[in-house]
Amino acid sequence: MDNTDKKRILISPVTRIEGHAKITIQLNDNGKVENALFHVNEFRGFEKFCEGRMYTEMPIITPRICGICPISHSIASVKACEMIQGIQPTYTGNLLRRLIHLGQNISSHALSFFHLSAPDFLLGYDSDPAVRNILGLAASHKEIAVGGIRLRKFGQEISERITGKKIHISGIAPGGMAYPLTEENRLALLAWIPEALHTVQMGIEIIKKFQEENEEMIASFATSPTLYLGMVGKHGEHEIYDGNLRFIDADGTILQDQLNPAKYLDFIAERSVEWSYLKYPYYKPLGFEKGIYRVGPLARLNVASAMKTPKAQAEFEAFKKINNGKPVHGTFYYHYARLIETLSSVEEAEIILNDSEITSNKIQTHGRWNNSEGIGCSEAPRGTLFHHYITDETGKLTKVNLLIATGQNNPSMNRSITDVAKQYINGNNIQEGMLNRVESAIRCYDPCLSCSTHAMGQMPLVIEFINSEGALINTIERL
Repeated sequence: MDNTDKKRILISPVTRIEGHAKITIQLNDNGKVENALFHVNEFRGFEKFCEGRMYTEMPIITPRICGICPISHSIASVKACEMIQGIQPTYTGNLLRRLIHLGQNISSHALSFFHLSAPDFLLGYDSDPAVRNILGLAASHKEIAVGGIRLRKFGQEISERITGKKIHISGIAPGGMAYPLTEENRLALLAWIPEALHTVQMGIEIIKKFQEENEEMIASFATSPTLYLGMVGKHGEHEIYDGNLRFIDADGTILQDQLNPAKYLDFIAERSVEWSYLKYPYYKPLGFEKGIYRVGPLARLNVASAMKTPKAQAEFEAFKKINNGKPVHGTFYYHYARLIETLSSVEEAEIILNDSEITSNKIQTHGRWNNSEGIGCSEAPRGTLFHHYITDETGKLTKVNLLIATGQNNPSMNRSITDVAKQYINGNNIQEGMLNRVESAIRCYDPCLSCSTHAMGQMPLVIEFINSEGALINTIERL
């Protein structure tokens, strides 16, 4: 997994994440960490090969970007299409979309916490990597492992009972939905709620207990302050489906509020870096050096004024006490924030399933091409997602831009692994548990790398020569 020489440690691949990446840790002559780089080494090019397609195809094409958050892509896409058509979805169509989106949030967050990160909390960062995984967790903590699997199943079943598919769904269409929810399926989903609430609350107990027992470690784990971006409702409440955007600074001061997502290019810019396909977005008014911001569960709780459901609000108030009402910068707290969001999603799903209009057949309005440009936004599990389409007069796409959550977190992910590497790595005595802690900083963000890689240009080619003992003996680079 990891090869070293006197000046460099290579972690390849980074494990228990979605996608392919590696980490290079650079050492000085004394074996101390000087820098760390997060390399995303896959390129998919969805934006380019969508050019020439009809804009109406995008809600079907874009869910194929990712098997973890296909619904967020479909929702952002369909909002862009509705802007092109100049229409709004029906009330029930909106309810069904919101419900499916909540289900995806539940499923994705369950995967991140129970399957990918819980082995570190419950088995130990220094435990044998051969068992530090979901199978090892199932052997020693069966209830937790099974609970996480079933919580993920519940989230996926919401989609399946509406659209007939768990992933890569169809049915989210301009103007609303193509499929209604039947009464039988509504009751079947409601029957899941007590179990789902129990599992999420079990996860919250696990993470809070770990935080209490490891307070010193967490207080110093990748705590560099940043700006934060997230979607909020009209009164600043937590929102993941449909709202405007709020930027806050590292002290919690609101920089801009109720920003129209369609104006995203006014406040977000991107630049390329030579070591990764993943770009470096930043908050435009402050420039690249001062404009690093974060998105995702931690950011959404930092920018929000309140949660919309009672159980999640109680946990939100506990979260806000961590830093006396100021933004929580510790990267480890992404896990706690993720579970608070999951709790909110289960509660809100129950509310929607009890709405008298949820099984209505009035699920779609219809329109046609009216505008050449459309921009849609949703909060994917990993953070704020933008789809931007430009068409010709026939409705064919001439330009597509996808600004993905993981891309927006990229500068902070690099900063976090550098902070953790400097804290834990001793180049003169390298232990596997040290390297796992560096990887775990990436897992806090729960990156979705196959979603986020869209940079164009020449990627540096690196060829590494390793001898039979596994030592790195030479490297050739094409810059």
